[in-house]
Amino acid sequence: MRKFNIRKVLDGLTAGSSSASQQQQPQQHPSGNREPEIQETLQSEHFQLCKTVRHGFPYQPSALAFDPVQKILAVGTQTGALRLFGRPGVECYCQHDSGAAVIQLQFLINEGALVSALADDTLHLWNLRQKRPAILHSLKFCRERVTFCHLPFQSKWLYVGTERGNIHIVNVESFTLSGYVIMWNKAIELSSKSHPGPVVHISDNPMDEGKLLIGFESGTVVLWDLKSKKADYRYTYDEAIHSVAWHHEGKQFICSHSDGTLTIWNVRSPAKPVQTITPHGKQLKDGKKPEPCKPILKVEFRTTRSGEPFIILSGGLSYDTVGRRPCLTVMHGKSTAVLEMDYSIVDFLTLCETPYPNDFQEPYAVVVLLEKDLVLIDLAQNGYPIFENPYPLSIHESPVTCCEYFADCPVDLIPALYSVGARQKRQGYSKKEWPINGGNWGLGAQSYPEIIITGHADGSVKFWDASAITLQVLYKLKTAKVFEKSRNKDDRPNTDIVDEDPYAIQIISWCPESRMLCIAGVSAHVIIYRFSKQEVITEVIPMLEVRLLYEINDVETPEGEQAPPLPTPVGGANPQPIPPQSHPSTSSSSSDGLRDNVPCLKVKNSPLKQSPGYQTELVIQLVWVGGEPPQQITSLAVNSSYGLVVFGNCNGIAMVDYLQKAVLLNLGTVELYGSNDPYRREPRSPRKSRQPSGAGLCDISEGSVIPEDRCKSPTSAKMSRKLSLPTDLKPDLDVKDNSFSRSRSSSVTSIDKESREAISALHFCETFTRKADSAPSPCLWVGTTLGTVLVIALNLPPGGEQRLLQPVIVSPSGTILRLKGAILRMAFLDTTGCLLPPAYEAWREHNVPEEKDEKEKLKKRRPVSVSPSSSQEISENQYAVICSEKQAKVISLPTQNCAYKQNITETSFVLRGDIVTLSNSICLACFCANGHIMTFSLPSLRPLLDVYYLPLTNMRIARTFCFTNNGQALYLVSPTEIQRLTYSQETCENLQEMLGELFTPVETPEAPNRGFFKGLFGGGAQSLDREELFGESSSGKASRSLAQHIPGPGGIEGVKGAASGVVGELARARLALDERGQKLGDLEERTAAMLSSADSFSKHAHEMMLKYKDKKWYQF
Repeated sequence: MRKFNIRKVLDGLTAGSSSASQQQQPQQHPSGNREPEIQETLQSEHFQLCKTVRHGFPYQPSALAFDPVQKILAVGTQTGALRLFGRPGVECYCQHDSGAAVIQLQFLINEGALVSALADDTLHLWNLRQKRPAILHSLKFCRERVTFCHLPFQSKWLYVGTERGNIHIVNVESFTLSGYVIMWNKAIELSSKSHPGPVVHISDNPMDEGKLLIGFESGTVVLWDLKSKKADYRYTYDEAIHSVAWHHEGKQFICSHSDGTLTIWNVRSPAKPVQTITPHGKQLKDGKKPEPCKPILKVEFRTTRSGEPFIILSGGLSYDTVGRRPCLTVMHGKSTAVLEMDYSIVDFLTLCETPYPNDFQEPYAVVVLLEKDLVLIDLAQNGYPIFENPYPLSIHESPVTCCEYFADCPVDLIPALYSVGARQKRQGYSKKEWPINGGNWGLGAQSYPEIIITGHADGSVKFWDASAITLQVLYKLKTAKVFEKSRNKDDRPNTDIVDEDPYAIQIISWCPESRMLCIAGVSAHVIIYRFSKQEVITEVIPMLEVRLLYEINDVETPEGEQAPPLPTPVGGANPQPIPPQSHPSTSSSSSDGLRDNVPCLKVKNSPLKQSPGYQTELVIQLVWVGGEPPQQITSLAVNSSYGLVVFGNCNGIAMVDYLQKAVLLNLGTVELYGSNDPYRREPRSPRKSRQPSGAGLCDISEGSVIPEDRCKSPTSAKMSRKLSLPTDLKPDLDVKDNSFSRSRSSSVTSIDKESREAISALHFCETFTRKADSAPSPCLWVGTTLGTVLVIALNLPPGGEQRLLQPVIVSPSGTILRLKGAILRMAFLDTTGCLLPPAYEAWREHNVPEEKDEKEKLKKRRPVSVSPSSSQEISENQYAVICSEKQAKVISLPTQNCAYKQNITETSFVLRGDIVTLSNSICLACFCANGHIMTFSLPSLRPLLDVYYLPLTNMRIARTFCFTNNGQALYLVSPTEIQRLTYSQETCENLQEMLGELFTPVETPEAPNRGFFKGLFGGGAQSLDREELFGESSSGKASRSLAQHIPGPGGIEGVKGAASGVVGELARARLALDERGQKLGDLEERTAAMLSSADSFSKHAHEMMLKYKDKKWYQF
């Protein structure tokens, strides 16, 4: 886990650049004495940063282990991460500091501990008896490379095989090496002339702990007698070995080989295997060996009391099955089932009823770890169905392209989404309960609902219940359903502007109260959805096409080449494209055979069945203009109270009335300024402007951090015409390979930065649009990439039927504000400093015919404006909070004076800024490209927190980082995982309680009964005093240079991770560990005492037997 330095910034002070801005502050508001003084309650002690939980599938998994008594599953990854899974809702993430790949995991079964072996030849002992597991001991091998580990059940001696073919023995309690070593040359002696290769397998005979089976890669297997320190038998086969497994009676074992064969050996007949099987080989008629197959990477041999044993294996398919998916093969008696997997198999384990290797195993399930999924197969049911996976491991089903986080949502939302999502569940799962059910849930102190929405590359949108640090999928919406699918690549329309994933989601705008959802996709399309619990069939999908272009021509006015502000509205009943505008250049360009007035995607023209959930209200598409593709949408906002949706790109802005299905506004960014354009943009020749108009985009969501110039914002990156947004989030692409490096035109500079001003932020609100306003009115605030804020006034018709008949009148107000850097976020506060959310219309079911009196009510209904002081008096003022990439300003309204200002960063830029509520107050939270997370009080913008959290390592983090209310935040830490964090001191302190317990006290099952005859004639499991063999007294000390012992933080790390920050907490953890050590010591003493009493009991019993053996039963 990265140790970051938490600097709590004192009130009124901040790091570096911020202090300078604080000094300028008094000059910023000469009218400051007239500003009403707002009592701010947030102080720096309310803030603290710590990671809370990580959700999703472990990225690049490499190892798997299961504790059959505790019922806990562990997964290790190639980046040194460790994920532990118990019952649904109990999971935990830990990280090895070195970041080396985990090659093997071994539970100390029912002990609450786990050993991990890493690719850097270190072994680590994890304590799982605390909520945040921590490393107790580490051991670093200096001269040999670790290849395989084996820890027998209820043993404290861990066998470690190495690349040189030697076996070392580690005492798990002290994590020290025993002097007992099995050298490779002693193990094979003269049976082979060459080195046998690395150790690939170690296991003890289930019936005799004194016999160790060692598998070498070359094909040699040795049965080693630990007491006599010599080999009993050696088994050789001319194919490399991948894995070995015992039959529980200890008389046979099975090996899997690199030629796709399995060999079964009798322990006492080493000359040749008793059976050779090629599960997937074609049997040739003339008795020849079957054709070789792919290697069988792993085999397991599991027995049942009442039937044939199971042989389960991965790999081994024949070489001619090209394109066949990876398979798990289950052989049971005469039947062989081949189960195809979606991804390649990393590892698998059979879950058995008993932890004892010398008993009938009774396998009931197989857990298969795939490259990108975790599958659990039910062995007890016919057809081997899979269990329904209750963990949130499907985040990456299609790559995530954006996400949004909402804390403190309306309470009825999660049940509503769950009920429509429940109908989407697949059928055919196993009927049994999920068998990995260890651990206990934490005490969820947080009771507010939280929802995460993820947008994906295939156009799907998923809603997740994220309440109380858990995650569960609620509902999935497929936005691509409204478009015609191209069956093959040749059939694809040549209007595509992206190479792949044309439906990928770029921006999500959601109003939780009204449940209105709006998405913007990569093909310059916007879809508006309403939530309904009723199924409907939409005969014709309502659609609009918008011609949003930006050209400055050789004419006096900048608006020379602009489409008229009000293109013909298109009715919902008979959608038709807007007629082409009759401009000389566009008509001439279309006659030249250039694409014109066509959208990128084709909307379906057949009736669409819409299931309960989110249903399409309107599809809006930007069209090609004169051979140039529409530019991607950079900002989006929807308002249910006004019935409007607005979006912008680097050409301009468009506003649509989704109730009347009409375009209200369609303007180039320059036109929003009117005569007040501060840049005095000069007209240009159309030839110059036409050519690179696709090449030099300012695409706010697509920029990349250029290593040479870290302080430039992503908005200034040069973009290519062929944009491929989702691919940057895909794991297989390098960060440096960003779209701007593939720009098709080198003459990007022919349009300077000013002329490409993108719309970067949009906010509907009810506020003062002009200085002279005496009362607030509905308006839209627009922020651009050049740091300008413009205000558009909205004149809405009265509610009810009039709203559908009269037009909405939209007019730029002339108000202009300026900040440094692109505008990211805007919000409004009332005179007391409380947040004023945008007005909304509460959700109601639209697909139910209303009664007459209901209609009357609707007519009278006014939109809900949910301000704490909704009766805005004329004398009351408001504050606009505006956050850009470089600074934040608080503007007093209606006077438009700058009340407060804060320069957030000089050398970097803000990637995400959110105005959020915390502890019944509000603050501005920012995440900078230099890795700092900062919070500022509102309205005075005092710095409250400045923590170096993580550097911006890739575009995925930049695109998915978001803050929400109550001190919560998240980002996509890998292509498959969401990392949640908190910046609230209170949550940090409660986190320890909220986390689940991994370890629960469980009785170890009784050992199998040896049975009367086995006890009488021997033949039961032979035990071994390993202490006597491997202890220092008999085997001496190991060479010091062989391995180095590193004491772990021993639980302290766990508490530090929980960020409770209390010294007592650390002391308690220390005491608990000491107590545990004492208890383990007591346990050993008690066990020894029990053994001696059992011994004396058996002596007495023997004496009694001798005394009475000659007496008849009736003489007693």
